[in-house]
Amino acid sequence: MTKPSRYDRIAFVASPSSEARAAFGQLTAQYGNCDPDEADVVVALGGDGLMLQTLHHHMRTGKPIYGMHRGTVGFLMNEYSTHDLRQRLETAHESEINPLLMRATDVNDRVHLHHAINEVYLFRQTSQAARLRILIDERERMPELIADGIIVATPAGSTAYNLSAQGPILPINAALLALTPISAFRPRRWRGALLPNTAYVVIEVLEDDKRPVAAVADHEEVRRVRRVEVLSDKSISMRMLFDPGHSLEERILREQFGY
Repeated sequence: MTKPSRYDRIAFVASPSSEARAAFGQLTAQYGNCDPDEADVVVALGGDGLMLQTLHHHMRTGKPIYGMHRGTVGFLMNEYSTHDLRQRLETAHESEINPLLMRATDVNDRVHLHHAINEVYLFRQTSQAARLRILIDERERMPELIADGIIVATPAGSTAYNLSAQGPILPINAALLALTPISAFRPRRWRGALLPNTAYVVIEVLEDDKRPVAAVADHEEVRRVRRVEVLSDKSISMRMLFDPGHSLEERILREQFGY
């Protein structure tokens, strides 16, 4: 008798691209398509944008997410194939990640709560550079940073916007966050900091009337913020599945060596 698979019930989701929709048709015809609420695993067909959307949507369900690349950028995705999908899921390696929680207070004292899987970042809204004050665990660490903005990145997001801003690549299992300035003007030579993932990060906007700043948690934007608090939300754990030899840890390690 065949041993039941852990992933008999598969839910497929796809981005709107023609490539992803064609893959959706092929895979659902071959494996069926379970309701996501009843599925053992969710398979996302698209690029990194769809993967982030899928992770956000299923953030509190604990369901494993397996991505297959049918989009533009596929750092978080596995190679696409219709062959023996259930066996691939059985042998996949699991990476567990915690999102960031952003608590942003705007100039009207409204509080906005959003989660981020990759990063939380602040950026200037006008031609004038932002003036920011940085506190870590309620202790002032930088009284004034003049820059285009600043990023707080998770290990999963360290190869995204953080890397483009010359921030460090973090191993996926590192208990760290990257704090990276965006085009720092003063202090000119500051390149950022590595923080424990238990850190409570507070960024205050100085001259918020003259130098307005926006805050973004992945794709959720809050305009004209006055204060942004960021911490790793350990109450939420998300499970991502990767083919052997192509784990998120391995991909991040490859990025550090430039391939």
